Amino acid sequence: MRFVTWLLTNAAGIAVAAWLLGGISFDGDRWQDKIIPLLLVALIFGLVTVFVEPVVKVLSLPFIIVTIGLFLFVINALMFLLTGWIADQADIGFAVDGFWIALLGSVIVTIVTGFIDVAVLEDD
Repeated sequence: MRFVTWLLTNAAGIAVAAWLLGGISFDGDRWQDKIIPLLLVALIFGLVTVFVEPVVKVLSLPFIIVTIGLFLFVINALMFLLTGWIADQADIGFAVDGFWIALLGSVIVTIVTGFIDVAVLEDD
């Protein structure tokens, strides 16, 4: 059950980011055509944040310390770009147009998932 809520929370954050930002997009005209790609992208994003992001954070620890944590925004944007690249390679129909859009998108996803975690989900 925890996996399903994790996947749906990521999907909600990505959906809000795609809705608010023109540079994040899914292929398809109707929203029904975008549900499966959205869930696949949420899965990819979750796997990237679980497996790749910790390694990048450890390797960039000096930059994180020097910038007082602001480099974490860059890391989050790069993880969002990596998710878009993997989705593009898998021909899922998800696109992220550049670093700045990825930066804004990652901030939106973080805010939305944090809000859902606090407002809706209970701590186990």
